[in-house]
Amino acid sequence: MASAETVIKPDFGTTRKHFIFEEHHDRLRESIRAFVEKELAPHADEWEETTFPDSVIRRMGELGFLGLSMPEAYGGQGGDYFCNIVLAEEMGRSNSGGLTMGVAVHTDMAMPPIHLFGSEEQKREWLVPAIKGERILCLGITEPDAGSDVAGVKTRAVRDGDEYVINGSKTYITNGHRADVIVLVTKTGDAGNYDDFTLFLVPMDSPGVIREKKLEKLGMHASDTALLAFQDVRVPASAMLGEEGKGFYHIMWELQGERLIGAAGCVAGAQRCFDRTLEYALERTAFGRPIGKFQAIRHKFADMATKIEAGRQMVYSTAWRFANGEYPVREISMAKLFTAQMACEVTDECLQIHGGAGYMREYGIERAWRDMRLNRIGAGTDEIMLDVIGRSYGL
Repeated sequence: MASAETVIKPDFGTTRKHFIFEEHHDRLRESIRAFVEKELAPHADEWEETTFPDSVIRRMGELGFLGLSMPEAYGGQGGDYFCNIVLAEEMGRSNSGGLTMGVAVHTDMAMPPIHLFGSEEQKREWLVPAIKGERILCLGITEPDAGSDVAGVKTRAVRDGDEYVINGSKTYITNGHRADVIVLVTKTGDAGNYDDFTLFLVPMDSPGVIREKKLEKLGMHASDTALLAFQDVRVPASAMLGEEGKGFYHIMWELQGERLIGAAGCVAGAQRCFDRTLEYALERTAFGRPIGKFQAIRHKFADMATKIEAGRQMVYSTAWRFANGEYPVREISMAKLFTAQMACEVTDECLQIHGGAGYMREYGIERAWRDMRLNRIGAGTDEIMLDVIGRSYGL
């Protein structure tokens, strides 16, 4: 018969890791965390005004953080997809959503298509220096009249002998002012279907590439966001990335990994905001006791913690499937939708718990609130995710 001493008791302080992570992931996490907290976080306020410097990318390349899952043959670390999840989670400690996004565009949005679809020559020219941090990448999908509707892209590439001539425009392009090359989605056909699109690697110093202006945003101020124009830009046929007419399928594949990394970042960002607010609630007093001791506030934390944990488990289980060769578009869409909405709810609730202090820049909660809002729009809006999920059931 069990005694009171032998009965297993709840351990609310346990930090046991999820099964997808092994010891080498823990060491990687410690290394990235130390770098982020020492070299990035102290500059968060400064970079909010100036945008982060290119030297951050170079430094991360020196430390081996830009090609965690890329092959060693190209200078990568040869790690698994879970290494990318670790990076996405730890970059949130920079307290700068713009910086985190700028790095993610480089590592998890523009880099994977070059690795998967690029020729050996393209990989040597762009992937190798990108992993080293010597070249910065950006991704060109969105246009003034084509956002979530990728099939509505109008930027056109026309064959002219051994070259293609590109005309069009792109907008909301993260890293657009600092990038050395853009993975550009263009239209090359007129069949009226998904086989009309082709990807190109276009050097940003090519004649006719115009970085028109830096766009001002609600949040993510530490990243540069560009409006770009392409006027009779000539690139050799060898600049084509992947197969002609397969660009839509290539970029749809890329978006799945991007959305899952974004979901991981949402969970980490929400957790970070939760932790800081919990600390505040235990210190801030009202009516003679810490505000966290009031039932109304305690229940807010319970609700937030439950949603964060639900999001975390959804991301980890879906990442496991993705890393093991599955293509779980429905579950990735669910994870992206749920975590983006959850993170926005959590940051809003954290701001509310801070009261007037939350509205001030001093505590950083208002920045987290502003930065987080983009996640319900970028890489596929809530509405698009809902439609993808609904269609997956034959509706």
